[in-house]
Order: sequence, then C-alpha cells, then structure tokens
Amino acid sequence: MEKRKLGTQGLEVSALGLGCMGMSYAYGAGDDAESIAVIQHALDLGITLFDTAEMYGPFTNEVLVGKALKDRRDEAIIATKFGFVIEEGVRQYKANGRPEHAKKVCDEALKRLGVDHIDLYYQHRVDPNVPIEETVGAMGDLVRAGKVRFLGLSEASPATLRRAHKEFPISALQSEYSIWERGVEEGVLATCRELGIGFVPYSPLGRGFLTGTAKRAEEYPEGDFRRTQPRFEGENFDRNMKIVDAVKAIAKTQGAAPGQVALAWLLAQGPDIVPIPGTKRRKYLEENVDAARLHLSADDLAALDEAAPRGAASGERYGSAALLDLLDK
Repeated sequence: MEKRKLGTQGLEVSALGLGCMGMSYAYGAGDDAESIAVIQHALDLGITLFDTAEMYGPFTNEVLVGKALKDRRDEAIIATKFGFVIEEGVRQYKANGRPEHAKKVCDEALKRLGVDHIDLYYQHRVDPNVPIEETVGAMGDLVRAGKVRFLGLSEASPATLRRAHKEFPISALQSEYSIWERGVEEGVLATCRELGIGFVPYSPLGRGFLTGTAKRAEEYPEGDFRRTQPRFEGENFDRNMKIVDAVKAIAKTQGAAPGQVALAWLLAQGPDIVPIPGTKRRKYLEENVDAARLHLSADDLAALDEAAPRGAASGERYGSAALLDLLDK
C-alpha cells in the first residue's frame, strides 16, 4: 500500500489506517477473536496505522489493540487519545486537558497497550478551560521522555492549531471528514497545510451511511450509536440518501462498492489525507483496502462535489449537545 507522511516530523503511515473503536464501542456487540484477526490481517494487507483511545470501552479497546499487535509491534503505528473525563469507569462527555491528566493517561495507556511508547498521542477534544499551550506543553514533555513519538489533536480549530503547533510540533489533526461532512474545508485543512500538519479523517464512511447499507436510526439495536444520530432519523435520512445515490452511481460505473468510492474521494483530496475507516470484519477490511487502488476521474470527483457540496448533509453531526459543545470553534 502507498505510504503517506503525517506532518513534517518524520511520521509515515499507510494511506489508509484502521479505526478500531467499533470493535469495543458504539456499534453493537464486539467479537474480540474476530477483531484481533481483523487487526492482524490489516497488517498483512499493508495497513500500518491503528487508531484507538482510552474512551473506547472505556479502556477495553486499547487492551484489545495491544493484544492483537503484541507479536508484531514493530510493524505498527499505534495512535491513541486522552482528553475525556472518565468517572468510575463511565465515560463523560466532558473534556480534561490538564497537563497532569495528559501524563497520567499516557502512563495508563502504555500499560493497557503493553508497549513502551505510543507512536501518535492525540488530545481527543480541546478543553476550553485549559490553555492549549499548557496541554501541548505536557504532551511535548512525553515526547522528550520517550513515551510518545508524535503529537496530534482532534477537532481543533485553526486558531487552536496555530497556538498548539507553536508550543510543540503537531504531526496530525484527526477530525470528521467525508463526502457528507466537509466542514474542515472551511479553513481547517488550509491551516493544516500551511503548518505542515497531516490530516486523519475519522468517520470517512459517514458512520456507515455512505456504504449504502445504512438503516433508519430506530432500526439499530439498543446501544448502537446510530440510534441517536440525527442524520439517520426521519426526513434527514431520506435527504441524505440522495447523497448516497450519487455515490452509488459512481460506484456502478467503476465496478466498485459505494464505500470504496467514498474512501477514494477522500484519498483524492490530497497526499496528506489518511482516512481511518473502521470495521469489525475481514470482508469489509479487504473491501476498504481495495479502495486505495481505486482511481476516480475528474468527472467522477466533480459529480460527487456537485451532489454533496459543503453543508449538503441534513441533520447535526451528533445527537448529543455535550459532544457538539466540545467541537472546538
């Protein structure tokens, strides 16, 4: 698989990574044995970037990823995150960017992952009550201590990126980006490129919507994150399916799956883009990997841009006001 650079500090990863969240959190019951097989098969297929976080579970996803990569640590780039409040094992949609917290979670994550360093350490959400310089300063201490190699932020605004990068070099920003969520095109991507920061889109398949297999919110089982997502509800669902129809039309001409078209569209947005689609099954992993070899023509890209311009998706990104409030403006 093609390799891409994230930032200018030396971090190089596969053009597609693997988002591991859904193996332990948000998308129904997990199957650890199959998830481990998926992670190991991803390595066989050329994927090197594996994305997890303390919040996924919480904690259990890091343990799972560490177990899967234990015997192949040198082949993998492990990314994890801190920054949410977790009280008595229950995740809270509140941010904690205090310097001592960043360091404490790092030490705990190293133990859960069973590694001596984290390759890419993200602040999961910007804490509005802690100056970003203090948080990133502590993260920089972790790099100097050899516990972390590279730093990242998630859902940070251009102004926050500039302040953070001035304090200590940021290698990657991870934020939502896909055919139906293009808000980062309003300044965030340009700032990343100006500063030399790589971009890692999460939810590149629109939480599964862009695969063409999405169901209405109420059809998902209890505990599935999509039951609460406005874009899967009522009239929003119907309007958003028009975007999927355009993706399907391109997929048909390409002899590809809709999800592959969605990933190929992202990869075509620039060589600094590294999407991290998540899956719990080897079948879909292989399908996603094949997207890295799919070439969309200029006409294909123009048709998708016309069908899904910035702001085209109907409904808020999240059903939780607390999560929306933590998107750094």
